[in-house]
Amino acid sequence: MTGMAAVAAIMTALDLPPGARVDARVPKKMLVEQGAPTSADKRAIQDGVEELQWLAALKPNTVAIPAFTDEAHDYSEIAVIAAIFRADARATRLTELIHRAIPYPVLLLTAGSGGISVSVAPKRAAQNEGGKIVVERVVAVGELDPLAPQDLDRAFVASLALKSQPSRDLSTVFNGWLARIEALAAARLSGAYSPSDDGQAVERRRAALEAYGALARDIAGLRAKAAREKRLNRRVDLNIEIQRLEQALAAHKQDL
Repeated sequence: MTGMAAVAAIMTALDLPPGARVDARVPKKMLVEQGAPTSADKRAIQDGVEELQWLAALKPNTVAIPAFTDEAHDYSEIAVIAAIFRADARATRLTELIHRAIPYPVLLLTAGSGGISVSVAPKRAAQNEGGKIVVERVVAVGELDPLAPQDLDRAFVASLALKSQPSRDLSTVFNGWLARIEALAAARLSGAYSPSDDGQAVERRRAALEAYGALARDIAGLRAKAAREKRLNRRVDLNIEIQRLEQALAAHKQDL
């Protein structure tokens, strides 16, 4: 499976109107100039990005869905961007840099040695800094093979279709994709993919994912500390704390 073949499979699943397609190459120079704050980031882009494509532009006149703007958010357009990464690319950092380089909402498809990843990054206007955009977080799910997907991944890819997203305006489309990425992240822990566009259900799942991730990181840290600890009584205390956190982890898993 080539990177662009995987991207094409996702684009087929999105089922966008033909008028929304752009299919234009984006020069790496643009990404270097707009999205690389350090010399290390510039090297990461030059060494890690094989190809960058602007695949589609979702605007009111291309998808017949209204824009949404307020003081903090601008959903007048959603870009669908694809990036092909080389084998040794710093994929997580490059994904963040691409989202930061583009001032409006992006559905980003990245392909590399680990399969394809789908990500979004909610953005807002920076307070007291006119014209600047802040990326609040990057939400991603990876290791997808849309040409030979597992059951959970197959359900996720099918649910990405534009017609399946809430279409009050472009902000709800974007948040629909965000909710589905989070639903797949939860499904990989719970075993059941159940996307929802209910605001309260989405917030509950988001909170459970954040709590689960924090606990998992704490457990990993304690296990590393226990492995280094030479005092038997201290190792016992650490293992008791790990067991307590694992019980809490199991409780959060039920909320996913």
